Amino acid sequence: MKRERLTTERTKRKKNRSEVALDLGISEVYVRSLENGNVKPGRDTMLKFERYYKVSSKKLFPDIFFNHDDKKFIKTGTE
Repeated sequence: MKRERLTTERTKRKKNRSEVALDLGISEVYVRSLENGNVKPGRDTMLKFERYYKVSSKKLFPDIFFNHDDKKFIKTGTE
């Protein structure tokens, strides 16, 4: 699942992946993998992005916080 909000926040600030990586002390490849949803970030990485973009981790990484396999959610539409 592509993390659209993560990419949107970066482009809204007119930053490229290399600049974000340098600012956060991570690799450009890791930034790309996170935006494309290929890897799951650790807690510290999520907090870095949250502080950097001033947007909650839940909005930046919705796939981490939304359980797609939760039968109760699917059945009732509530968490």
